Amino acid sequence: MWNWQSPDWPTFRYDASRLEPYEQQFLLSSGEVLGAVHHVNRADRDQLRIDLLSEEAMKTSAIEGEMLDRLSVQSSLRRHLGLAPDSYPSKPREQGVSEMMVDVYSNYSEPLSHDTLFQWHDMLLSHDRHLESIGSYRSHEDAMQIVSGRLDRPTVHFEAPPSRQVPAEMDQFVTWFNRTAPDGPEPLRALIRAGLSHLYFESIHPFEDGNGRLGRALAEKSLAQNIGQPSLIALAFTIERERKAYYDQLERHQRTLDVTPWLVWFAETALTAQQVTLERVGFFITKTHFYDRYRDQFNARQSKVVARLFKAGQDGFKGGLSAENYISITGTSRATATRDLQDLVEKGALSRTGELRYTRYWLKLDWEG
Repeated sequence: MWNWQSPDWPTFRYDASRLEPYEQQFLLSSGEVLGAVHHVNRADRDQLRIDLLSEEAMKTSAIEGEMLDRLSVQSSLRRHLGLAPDSYPSKPREQGVSEMMVDVYSNYSEPLSHDTLFQWHDMLLSHDRHLESIGSYRSHEDAMQIVSGRLDRPTVHFEAPPSRQVPAEMDQFVTWFNRTAPDGPEPLRALIRAGLSHLYFESIHPFEDGNGRLGRALAEKSLAQNIGQPSLIALAFTIERERKAYYDQLERHQRTLDVTPWLVWFAETALTAQQVTLERVGFFITKTHFYDRYRDQFNARQSKVVARLFKAGQDGFKGGLSAENYISITGTSRATATRDLQDLVEKGALSRTGELRYTRYWLKLDWEG
């Protein structure tokens, strides 16, 4: 029996006391994230938003097995946020998820409505010519199932309510979401509400496609409403790293209304996501300081390599930057590469480890992750 077939549906049961330490830590860390973002100067804050939102857009799609073009996502985000556009083309998939992410970010405080969900669905999937219903709830007669395995012997992980029940189920869901908001008549704590909203929505599975991405957007909206600002936490990024556990937890808790373990898993994931964001903001600030310190001190080849190192993220190149990497990136000779790298070490921009062919170079950053 699925959770929605229970006579008590949708009355989820959970131990709120088990969640209380997580709730307190979430609010404390939310303040830390806000404080860290305010350390970024106004000119750089827009780029930080682009970086954080684009990573979430990429990862919420990757959870569903869809790989996006990062530069196209960032170009679309710039346009939808009203920032100076770049010259990189926006592709339909990337434009759709970017538009949805910006709407979640910009209009988080608005009450949830059917139209909000329809607009998100249309943004996300307007490019898909294979769906019967875009921007509306599913209406097909076939069972809505999550399956894997062979076509002739599929494993059914979950079966959602039939399409004819979806409008009534979603009426109930939208009412519940708004009643449990901080200013609603039955407010819930931040992590409990976000965790329940995601599981509840996924259990109805109201759309023909895109339910996972919309469900995670709802969790983001819920968290933002509870803390009174866009959360900007790396929720999809963190879920994508724990993708198997995420699907296992959903599958297990779509068979029961006892959901304390799901809420604990979700809370732990949200707290991890906050720490990931704090590390990212710290890295961004360090990158800004680095470029301020070394402004106009690098030649074109050095600038290109340093940019590639920063693009690789906090952990840098796997195993460190080698002279061969430098030659490959810049197309220069070995002698020039050696001189350039030695110059970067002497300036204090890179540190060096190893000897001879095992020599590796790393960005030298004043940053504590």
